[in-house]
Amino acid sequence: MGDLGLMGITVPEEYGGAGLDYLAYAIAMEEISRGCASAGVVLSAHNSLYLGPVKGFGTKEQKGDFLTNFTSGSKIGCFALSEPGNGSDAGAASTTAKDTGNSYIVNGTKAWITNGVESEAAVVFATTNKSLKHKGISAFVFRKPVKGLSLGKKEDKLGIRGSSTCNLIFEDCELPKESLLGSPGMGFKIAMKTLDDGRIGIAGQALGIAQASLDCAINYARTRTAFGASILKLQSIQQKIADMATRINAARLLTYQAAVLKDSERPYTKEAAMAKLFASETATFAAHQAIQILGGMGYVTDMPAERYYRDARITEIYEGTSEIQRLVIAGNVIKEYEAKL
Repeated sequence: MGDLGLMGITVPEEYGGAGLDYLAYAIAMEEISRGCASAGVVLSAHNSLYLGPVKGFGTKEQKGDFLTNFTSGSKIGCFALSEPGNGSDAGAASTTAKDTGNSYIVNGTKAWITNGVESEAAVVFATTNKSLKHKGISAFVFRKPVKGLSLGKKEDKLGIRGSSTCNLIFEDCELPKESLLGSPGMGFKIAMKTLDDGRIGIAGQALGIAQASLDCAINYARTRTAFGASILKLQSIQQKIADMATRINAARLLTYQAAVLKDSERPYTKEAAMAKLFASETATFAAHQAIQILGGMGYVTDMPAERYYRDARITEIYEGTSEIQRLVIAGNVIKEYEAKL
């Protein structure tokens, strides 16, 4: 993926990236994930969650160090926001970063970190002022390994098994002052902006899984015979294919809309949430229908349908659960209506 320029697809060329827009990124995410959703999430976590905040909020020096050296595919980064106890409550960061004057001392545990094992740099969020609650969260970017940082066990996951997921455990981990990303207290804002961007990438990943499920179902149905003919001629099978294709096309248009709005520098939070919500639920639906069309063959590892089903499930959970997406969408819709009053 590095040789294709995909590991820095939206990074400006001056920092070694491809300099493409978010629509190109969404398309790339779909096509890579259509072949392998694990490769898709490695691509997404690196581009959206690691490179994104550095590109958007880093100093010139930080960009030179943490972008330029991470666009070829030889090195990847990770993003550490979630914690064992906060789940969807991103503002409840118990990990702390104490300002000693010359450095920050970080303590706490970050959970479910994609690329956590292989990454050589990280964007991490920690509370620097507890009295300010979510406004007291700051972001940091630094190289790893570093003294005081250890990795938890590699998680044994249901799906996307080709990507690593682990905890980052900070025990009196000292980070230099220049590790601060943005200003003190900007962490929550940086995290929310990053997740908005990341949801477009995950929508692309979900689209790839959904499209692969449809491809698998049609290819199997064409050659599988029952009652003296291809099952593709059965209306019950055609109805499933019609529903899958319609949902996939709708999800694709939602994803492209969110990407184009971002590229146009227009508000896109609501649209990104819509794309992520609909595409992820479409991936689960399409994978489910693919297994139903394949029957027993869909339930064994001889065919990829069962992998699509396992891979699809996570797209409704990470970077904001479907429930959180609905809250984001509803909040923005209500705000739009109230603005008209």
